[in-house]
Amino acid sequence: MSGFRKFLLRGNLVDLAVAVVIGTQFAGLVKAFVESFINPLLSLAGGKPNLDHLAFAVGKSRFTYGTFLSEMLSFLISAAVIYFVVVLPVARLLRFFERDQAATERACPECTLSIPIAARRCPECTAPITPATEQPGDPRPVPSA
Repeated sequence: MSGFRKFLLRGNLVDLAVAVVIGTQFAGLVKAFVESFINPLLSLAGGKPNLDHLAFAVGKSRFTYGTFLSEMLSFLISAAVIYFVVVLPVARLLRFFERDQAATERACPECTLSIPIAARRCPECTAPITPATEQPGDPRPVPSA
């Protein structure tokens, strides 16, 4: 029983459960956004595509591929609008925040590990480094270990 309890309380499983719940809620949010805002905008631009009349028959079976094409076209248009209205602006916003973080670190010239800009010695390879805030000809010597 304790093994099962450990399995249930393992961090990865809890993270996955949270991701599923959040993903489900987010899917509902996106669906409501598309139905409330995107579909009316698409209807103004050109109406909802209706290809329901397209079908073919084989024997007594009728295949209504037009309904599938209508839904696929609606999905592609909605996905494109969501991409350009939501995904691209959020990606730009995230890059803006990452740019501020990138200014606090630089790569070590010896081992390419990310180190603080003001570092005088790399914590990984212990190479002495001139801090980026100083000029290479600065009279203050780099301390040795």
